Amino acid sequence: MTLRCPTCGTSFADTARFCTRDGTRLPRPAAASPAPAPPPPAAGAPAPTAVLGGLSGQVLDGRYHIDSKIGEGGMSFVYQATDQETGRRCAIKVLSPALSADAKSMARLRREAEVGGRLAHPNVCHILRLGQTPNGIVYIVMPYVEGEILADRTFRLGHVPLTDVIAYMTQMAAGLEEAHALGIVHRDLKPENVMICRGEDGAEYAVVMDFGLAKERRAGAELEKLTATGIVLGTPEFMSPEQLRGKPLDGRSDVYALALMTFEMLTGRLPFEGTSQQELMIARLRADPMPLRRARPELKYPAAVEKVILKGLAREPDQRYRSASEFASALAAAPTAAAPARLFKLFGGGEGDAS
Repeated sequence: MTLRCPTCGTSFADTARFCTRDGTRLPRPAAASPAPAPPPPAAGAPAPTAVLGGLSGQVLDGRYHIDSKIGEGGMSFVYQATDQETGRRCAIKVLSPALSADAKSMARLRREAEVGGRLAHPNVCHILRLGQTPNGIVYIVMPYVEGEILADRTFRLGHVPLTDVIAYMTQMAAGLEEAHALGIVHRDLKPENVMICRGEDGAEYAVVMDFGLAKERRAGAELEKLTATGIVLGTPEFMSPEQLRGKPLDGRSDVYALALMTFEMLTGRLPFEGTSQQELMIARLRADPMPLRRARPELKYPAAVEKVILKGLAREPDQRYRSASEFASALAAAPTAAAPARLFKLFGGGEGDAS
């Protein structure tokens, strides 16, 4: 597992304690507690955080046997569980009291569950159910997805081979197209929210995770009001310029995040530099991204690949690819398109650089 610096976005091994670039302490996910959970609260009362963090071994809502805790964040705990009605494994996100007790937050989440439940696509981990127990525990049920987190894969390898990057992007774009067709924008695409899985045939495939920050685009101003509840919607290192400005979003914001992720997979770093989150955000609003081949010149990526990424990272949405599938198709075609140009130059063609 890798740790990402919350200030500059640099990834480190899980043995690191501080960022070597700016000295920020690296946040670490808490280990599952072996201690028994405290007694549940009275019916209808919000469950205290201590209860929500110690549900392992219990049966939630009379149906889901909680096997183990697999993660936690500021607003939720995530468990691996078994659905006793179907016998299938699932992932359950248990929401914090601060979130579940907020009526506006719950209205937003119910809408997200409604639209997210329609995302039945093999490259998307969709919401199966939003439930609430008599004890006031609010939870989201999703399919259990097993594999390697993309952030860990990139850190472990240093950079991901171009052929693999193209495959993952094609798969992620297919899932996002399904979401965008339903009017849903992910808003928080990042390597930590993508799982690289292996199918029964041994082939790897990418799954986009955590649509918990997704937003139904068609909801307009009403839903925008529901998001203003103190919840940070998105990860600063991967936000599009329009998201940083608080502007209305559509699928092209996710395209920007896909281009950022592509750059990081191919180089092991982000295309903007800064010593703080504020500097990184300002760089995306004002500066041009670092050229791909300058970040890792020894890898000799084709100029056509760099061109695709730069278009995906355009500051203005109208200058990017119109859809996730259009970006993925252009990326897939780039290495092939570069080959004829190199042959043309080799046999006395123009002076343009196509390497």
